[in-house]
Formats: sequence, C-alpha cells, structure tokens
Amino acid sequence: MNDREYENIYAIPSNYTDSGKLLGGMIEPRNAAEALSLVLVVGYPELMLISMPGTIRIVVMTVTLIPLGVVALMGIGGDSLYQYLGHIIHYMVRRRKLTMRRVGYNYDLAQLHRRKKKQKKAKKN
Repeated sequence: MNDREYENIYAIPSNYTDSGKLLGGMIEPRNAAEALSLVLVVGYPELMLISMPGTIRIVVMTVTLIPLGVVALMGIGGDSLYQYLGHIIHYMVRRRKLTMRRVGYNYDLAQLHRRKKKQKKAKKN
C-alpha cells in the first residue's frame, strides 16, 4: 500500500466575495444608487429647465453628466461619494489646531501663566 500524503489545494477565485455587487463584481449597489440619483438630480434641470438648442444641450449633458456618473460609480478611496463627504464633514468638525512651544524662545512669564489658567478652565468644563 502507498502511504503517500495527498495535499488538497484549491484555488479560490479573486471574485469569490463579490456576490453582492453589480456587473460581475465591478460596481457596488450603493455606488450605483448614488450615481443614478446624482445624474437624475443634475440632469433634470439641464434637460428641462435650461433653454438651449438640442445639440448644445446634448454636449453640455455629455460634458457634465458622464464624468459625474463615472466618479459616483467608482467612488473615492473605496468609499461612496456620500461616505467620503461624511469623512470630510467629520474632519472639519473635529479637527484640532496643534501648537508647539518654540525651543530657545524666551516666553514672557505672564503669557505662560495665562495659558495655564485657560487650560485649567478648559479641564473644569
């Protein structure tokens, strides 16, 4: 009898976890919904409300809607546009301004004491 060891190695395809996506795993449903909503919101005024000849209207819609739709489908950094906008707003609300004392600079003692009083008040609140 043969006592050979068998190794069962199976190759897992790269799109194994892409079951919830559209077009064979290329587009996330959230990005597709955002792209559709943005194109409709921006495209309706261009189509109905702006008075231009037909060919100019088509050129304007092509120049504005196609890039908007493509960027909305791709997203930014793996996030959808609304998630990215949320990151920007979160950063703007919670950003801090860091200040450092300069090395070798002779600060006025009254100025240093004022900062300490402000820090103590901030800690109490």
